[in-house]
Amino acid sequence: MPAATIVADGATPPPSGIKVVVVGAGFGGLTAAIECKRQGHEVVIYESFPELKALGDIISFGANGGRIFHRWNNGTVSAEMRKVSIDLSEYGFKIHKYDTGEVVAHQKTPEKDPSSPVFNGHRGELHTIVFEYAQSIGIKINLGKKVEVRGDMVVGSDGVRSKARTLVLGYEDKPKSSGYAVWRAWFSNKDMIADPRTKQFCENGDTFNGWIGPDVHFLFSTIKNGSDCCWVLTHRDSHDIDESWSFPGKLSEVLEVLEGWDPMCKAIVEKTPSIVDWKLVYRDPLPTWVSKEGRICLLGDAAHPFLPTSAQGATQAVEDGVTLAVCLKRAGKENVPAAVKSYQEIRYDRVRKVQKTGETTRDMWHKADWDKVKKDPKAIELPREDWVMLFDAERHAEEVFDEVVKKFS
Repeated sequence: MPAATIVADGATPPPSGIKVVVVGAGFGGLTAAIECKRQGHEVVIYESFPELKALGDIISFGANGGRIFHRWNNGTVSAEMRKVSIDLSEYGFKIHKYDTGEVVAHQKTPEKDPSSPVFNGHRGELHTIVFEYAQSIGIKINLGKKVEVRGDMVVGSDGVRSKARTLVLGYEDKPKSSGYAVWRAWFSNKDMIADPRTKQFCENGDTFNGWIGPDVHFLFSTIKNGSDCCWVLTHRDSHDIDESWSFPGKLSEVLEVLEGWDPMCKAIVEKTPSIVDWKLVYRDPLPTWVSKEGRICLLGDAAHPFLPTSAQGATQAVEDGVTLAVCLKRAGKENVPAAVKSYQEIRYDRVRKVQKTGETTRDMWHKADWDKVKKDPKAIELPREDWVMLFDAERHAEEVFDEVVKKFS
C-alpha cells in the first residue's frame, strides 16, 4: 500500500461530488464540516439554535485534537485558540490532599509541540474561533431554520439529546445517570484578588490546582493571565436523569460537600456568583452509529458521551469528523454507504477504550490510597498517555481505509 498522504502534506483532493449535511454546529459538527471541505466534499450545516452564543465554561482538547486544528489555515486557527487557552508551562498541575491541603503531587506540563498544541479554555470563546473559521472558508451554517434538504449523507452531531440517534437505532435510547454530577463555574477574578487568601491564584499568571477526596474531586483554574477563574466539582449524585441534565446549582450544597476540606476550597467557592449543576449521563455503547442504509451516521456526544475526567470528549468528536471526511474521499461518491460504515469500523474500538479512561481516572482519584501516593506521587497524576495523545486521526484513517472498506464492498 502506498504511504498515506494527508492534506497537510500538500495534497489537495479534487471535488468529490459528495454532498454532506451536518446537523449540529458544536465542535464535532464544525470539525466534520471543515474536514469535509478540506477533503473535497460539498458541505452544509444546520443548527437548531437561532444564534451563536458564547456559552459554557472550561473545555479541553488534547494534543491529538490540537494536531487537527493546527492543519487549518497554516496554523492560524490553532494560534488564535492558544491565545485564549490556559498556559501552564510554568505552573503545571498541583494536586492536593482534600483535608490538609498538602500538595501531594506536582505534575509538570509536557513540553510544547507547536504542531500539536493543547487547549484548555472557555468553551464559548474557543467555539467562536472554530465557528468563524468554518464560515470564512465558505461553509454555510444555517441557524434555527426548519428546512427540507437533500444530500448524499447526514452527520448527526446533535449532542447527548440527539434526534439522529433515534433515527439510526429505530428506538429512543434513554440516558442513564452515571451516579455522579458536576458543579461548574466561571467568573472574573475581582473578589479573588481582593482576598489575601486567594489572590495568589490570580497575580502570577495561569494556575491549575486539584483537591482529591473520597468520591469527590475539586479542580480550580485561573486563566488568561489570572483574569478569569473556573472550577468544577465532581461528586456523587443519585437523582434520576431525564433529558434535561443541566440546572442552576446551589452554593450551599457545594459548601456542604466541602465540609472538613482544606479551607482554601471554601474560600474559592464563596466568591462564585453562580453555578451550574450538571448531571453526568451515561449510555451503554450503542450497537451502531450508522443507519442500515449507510446514509446517516452519529458523531461525538450523539454516539458516545464521555465523562469529563477523560478530558477527551470534545477531542474524540474532532477525531470522528476527520475520520469520516477521509473515508468519504477514499470511497468516492458511488460508495458513500461503504465509507460511512468504514468510519464506524475505524473509530468504534478506539472511542470505547478512550471512554474508559474517564472511569479509571475518576476511580483513581476518588479511591486514592494516600499511603501509596506518599511513596509514589505519580500514582495520582492526571494520565496523559501516548496512545491517546500521539494519535493522528487523519493519517490513521488514510493508512487503514483500504483494508477496512473491504468488509463493506
